[in-house]
Amino acid sequence: LSIATRMAQGIPDEVMMNAALIKQLAEVARDEALLQGVLMRTKETPNSSELVTYAPFTLFPSPFPKAAFLQALAVQTHYNTLVDRISQDTEFLLQALASTIEVDDFSARLFKIHQQILNEGGSRSIVLGLNRSDYMLDKRGDQPPSLKQIEINTIAASFGGLSSRTPDVHRRVLKMADRLEESQHILDNNPAAGLAKAIAKAWELYGSERAVVMFFVEEVQRNVFDQRCIERELWKRNIPTFRKRFDDICKTIRLDQDKRLFVGGNEIAVVYFRNGYMPQNYFSEQCWEARLTMERSMAVKCPDIVSHLVGTKKVQQVLAKPGVLERFFPDQPQVVEQIRATFTGLYSLDMGPEGDRTIAMALAEPDRFVLKPQREGGGNNIYGSEIIQVLEKVKDSSERMAYILMDKINPAPVQNYLLRRDAPLAVSSCVSELGVFGAYVRQGKDLLMNECVGHLLRTKSSEHSDGGVAAGVAVLDNPLLV
Repeated sequence: LSIATRMAQGIPDEVMMNAALIKQLAEVARDEALLQGVLMRTKETPNSSELVTYAPFTLFPSPFPKAAFLQALAVQTHYNTLVDRISQDTEFLLQALASTIEVDDFSARLFKIHQQILNEGGSRSIVLGLNRSDYMLDKRGDQPPSLKQIEINTIAASFGGLSSRTPDVHRRVLKMADRLEESQHILDNNPAAGLAKAIAKAWELYGSERAVVMFFVEEVQRNVFDQRCIERELWKRNIPTFRKRFDDICKTIRLDQDKRLFVGGNEIAVVYFRNGYMPQNYFSEQCWEARLTMERSMAVKCPDIVSHLVGTKKVQQVLAKPGVLERFFPDQPQVVEQIRATFTGLYSLDMGPEGDRTIAMALAEPDRFVLKPQREGGGNNIYGSEIIQVLEKVKDSSERMAYILMDKINPAPVQNYLLRRDAPLAVSSCVSELGVFGAYVRQGKDLLMNECVGHLLRTKSSEHSDGGVAAGVAVLDNPLLV
C-alpha cells in the first residue's frame, strides 16, 4: 500500500495491534518529548518549575489531506489582512458588535476602552498581529473532506512554541516503528521563530534599545514553556523580555508625559497579551484600569483592543453574510473566494425575523449546530440537548444576542493513542483541528510584514465536543500529509 492509503486509514493494523511495540514506542515517545522540551508544568504545581511533565501528545502523527493543508496555509495572509482592515473600519465594527455589546458585559467593557482610545485620538501607529486561524475537515457523504474555519484567535493564540518542538518526536516514533518513509513526511515547523520575528520587528520600530517586550501572563502558568520558546527566540536577537501578571502590573504601571508605558522601572516597547481574554482574568477594577492604561500608551500592543474585538464570534458571523467580505477586498474577488471557501454556516440570533428563524432551526435540529458565546479559551461552546436548554431560556429575550449559531463540522475520525500523564495507554477514535499561525506588522498605512509562520495540529477523542490542550481535552499532534 502507498503511504497515502496506509496512513489515511490511521495507524496501520500491524502496528496498532502489537501491544508490546506500542508500549515500547510510548515510553520512547515520552522521553523524546521531554528531551525536545515539549513540556508543561503539572496541575499540582502550576506556578513552579520544580515539577514538570510532557505536554500531552499523540503517539503517531495524524493523516491530513495535503490539498486542505496547503489551502489553510495559502489563505492565512489574507486572514491577516482581513483582521487588520476590520480593525481600521470603525463604522463596521460598531455595526457588527452593536447587538452584542448591548447584552454581553465583557465585550461591552472592551468596546468602551476602544471608544475611549478613539476619542483620545488613537494609540501609536505601530500595529502587531499574531493570529491563529483554526479549522476542521467537514466530511459529507462521498464528497472529499472540505476545510472549514472554526474561529480566528486574535489574542493569546497558544502553542506556537511547543508545536515547534513536536516534529522530531513523531519522526523518532515512526523510525522505531519501521516507518522510515513516513517519518520523512513530517514537516519542519517553527511558529515560535515566526511569531518572534514579528515581535522583534515591532520592537525595532518602537525605537528604544532600553525598552523591553512584556509578556503579560496569567496568574496560573502551566503553559509557560510554550511562551518561553518565543522568549528564547527574542533573546537570541538581544531583545530583552520579562513576564508580568495583572497583580504586578496594577501595582507599578504608569505613563509618562509622552505616554510611554512603564511597569516598575522598565519602559515597555511591546505588550504581548497571553492574558486578558476571559472575564475572570479581570479580578478587580484595577485590572480594567491597567488594561486601559496599556491601551492609551505608546507601547505596541499585541493585540491592541480593536484587534482583540475583531476576533469575537459575532464579527465572524457578520463576515459570512453576502457582500461583507467585498467591503474589505473590493477589487480582489479571488481573495474573497479563498476566504469564503473556508466558511461554514453562521447565523445571527439578533432580535427580529432573522434571529427567530435561527432559533427555530436550532431547536428543531440541535445536533446540526454549535451555539457559541463571545468567549475564548476553549470549553465554552454548547452542543446537542444543551442548546435546547439554553435557547428555551433566552429565545424571547435580548440575552440571545450574546450568542451566534454555527453549523457543526463533522470530521471523519481516525485511530490513535493519546499520551497523557497518568492516563492508560489505549487506542482512541480521534478527530483533529488544524491551526495556522499568521503574523503581521503595520506602521501607519504601510504593511511591513504579512506572513504565514507555521501550523499546529491538535487531536482529541471523538467523545469530546469542545476544548483545547490548555483546557485538558486535546493533545498536540503533527499532520502527516496524504
